[in-house]
Amino acid sequence: MSNTYKVLIIGAGPIGIACALECKKRNWDYVVLEKGALTNSLFNYPKNMTFFSTSEKLEIDGIPFISINPKPNRDEALEYYRRVATSNELNIHLYEKVLAIERLKEHFTITSSKTEYQVDKVIIASGFYDIPTLLNVPGEDLPKVTHYYNEAHPYAMQDVIVVGASNSSVDAALEIWRKGGNVTMVIRGSNIGERVKYWVKPDILNRIEEGSIKAYYHSEIVEIKEAEVSIKTPDGNKTLPNDFVVALTGYRPNFEFLINAGIKLSDGVARLPQYDPETMETNVSGLYLAGVICGGMETHKWFIENSRIHAKMIANHIETVSANPKTTM
Repeated sequence: MSNTYKVLIIGAGPIGIACALECKKRNWDYVVLEKGALTNSLFNYPKNMTFFSTSEKLEIDGIPFISINPKPNRDEALEYYRRVATSNELNIHLYEKVLAIERLKEHFTITSSKTEYQVDKVIIASGFYDIPTLLNVPGEDLPKVTHYYNEAHPYAMQDVIVVGASNSSVDAALEIWRKGGNVTMVIRGSNIGERVKYWVKPDILNRIEEGSIKAYYHSEIVEIKEAEVSIKTPDGNKTLPNDFVVALTGYRPNFEFLINAGIKLSDGVARLPQYDPETMETNVSGLYLAGVICGGMETHKWFIENSRIHAKMIANHIETVSANPKTTM
């Protein structure tokens, strides 16, 4: 089997699948490499998660996404993207991690956990869900601390601190409370996040107001111990009894991987990767970005419904460059 392709796509999430569909329509030799399961980030979302977007906004390549709910849930999305990938017989290699991208003259050498590839073009559509933003406090490495939330049952009848005020934090707090957990939220800001789903926000505010869920605003964890957590609040430090900490403080792209591939990042907190917004090509000729990874630390900027167009933009540019090799970024 040859390991030479026109296009290699990193990441088999919705946008990576959309890129593969564009390659297939053009009869290009392509391969998708995914370090985990198909749509790995979606698979690791909470089991009961409901999307903010309606199903038609999550569709790729015009393939209908039929949902029995006004807004689809995680399981429906997994089924949809799996069926898109399998029915179109896309060339996807799962559980194969990309280790390095090396530009060699007009081609790239891609080293994976299994083999090596020679390709003309590379599309990075790897998302940002793999590296959590850490609290950087003593005790964060204790087994009772997690940066991912799956389901509420393990936290029943336990003292649980949920860190953050985003959609994921609010969903976790409400679910754990409804399954019998004693929930305390530790929030750095002055209120629940502005982007929290509009049908959920009144629920969490009412639970906080009635005292069912305790919330400390303008507060942060300073130390985690086996049976308690110390937090800094406007009223001074407090020590709370604790069994579990669910620290949903956000995630970030693998910046080291991008830098090693030669992609330049902006200075400052955002760390935006350099790319042409008309073509999605980075400062490295022939290397493209697609999907949420384009936003750097601004992880709310890009999502499925507004980045699915990246696949066609990239494919159109590759087609133009192939017809006119002198065309560059």
